[in-house]
Amino acid sequence: MPELPEVEVVRRGLERHVVGRRLTVTTVLHPRPVRRHTAGPADFASRTEGRVVLDVRRRGKYFWLALDDGAAVLGHLGMSGQMLVQPSSAADERHLRVRFTLDDGQELRFVDQRMFGGLLVSPDGADLPAEIAHIARDPLDPLFDDVAFARRLRRREVGLKRQLLDQTLVSGVGNIYADEALWRAQQHGDRPGTRLKQGEAVELVAHARAVMQAALAEGGTSFDALYVNVNGESGYFDRSLHAYGQEGLPCARCATPIRRVAFMNRSSYFCPTCQPPPRLRRRTR
Repeated sequence: MPELPEVEVVRRGLERHVVGRRLTVTTVLHPRPVRRHTAGPADFASRTEGRVVLDVRRRGKYFWLALDDGAAVLGHLGMSGQMLVQPSSAADERHLRVRFTLDDGQELRFVDQRMFGGLLVSPDGADLPAEIAHIARDPLDPLFDDVAFARRLRRREVGLKRQLLDQTLVSGVGNIYADEALWRAQQHGDRPGTRLKQGEAVELVAHARAVMQAALAEGGTSFDALYVNVNGESGYFDRSLHAYGQEGLPCARCATPIRRVAFMNRSSYFCPTCQPPPRLRRRTR
């Protein structure tokens, strides 16, 4: 699934291409991608046609087009969603689901093979859609508070990786970047937050920020052709991964083979030497 850097790459591309443009015609080619717009595809189209895009914003893995009437087109890429900017003369993509015709002859196309992603119109959502107001800020947000995050993390007995994936605590950190941040911080994902010192917790979020900034600089992480920017180009941060997907390869710090374990129907990758599992505490009688 695209994570924060991949979504931010898309947001920046949309910002370059669609801000200031009018959505002249909206065509919903399949109803499922607008299923969360409960008024239906026709209402989705009518609410977006004629509107001017004033800004493109993001919270965690969600992005939205702020419109000139105060509403927003809120989007999530799901497993395979793409937002592509194409000339109107370009052939339709096989999995094209929603088409926005722009006033400059270009088209903004939502393409989604698996259709787990989607779009909706959020009334009065230009500043922050109500649908995602519960989601925490992410480490790339200038208003993210590292110290407050560290305090909250240290109050909970929950393992560090589960906390990094908790979107009400910190948004945008997915499976890939959680593993990479933990590897950089030399912390095991099962270590309870209560066992971290304040400085260690602040350092962990700093590593999460650093790894996502590095991924962003390389266009994100692409493992297949589904993860692309608005021009259809893939990122290449997968070449710089130290933990995720590196099972059996030597750790870049100590040369110990990276290990993979099952985690929440997914996988976790870590170095058993640099990131030793937490010791079980003995019960006192």
